[in-house]
Amino acid sequence: MINPTDYIIDNSLRIFVKPGKKQNYVLGYDYQKRAVIVEISAIAQDNKANKEVVKFFSKLLKKRVRIKSGHTSKLKTLFVY
Repeated sequence: MINPTDYIIDNSLRIFVKPGKKQNYVLGYDYQKRAVIVEISAIAQDNKANKEVVKFFSKLLKKRVRIKSGHTSKLKTLFVY
């Protein structure tokens, strides 16, 4: 597993989310999208995947996290503080 903190630039982290998987897991880094690829167990319905992304990255990074942009997209930008 890669270290997502290596890809935080100006308190922002770009991620590409694959919802509805078996477990929460960081797969790697996509150089074309310039985003960390992450599998999330929650489905992309009723904001469940977004909540799981925030919870997962808050725990992983040990920092506060919120979604800055991409609320309805698989490609999101997180604000880390």
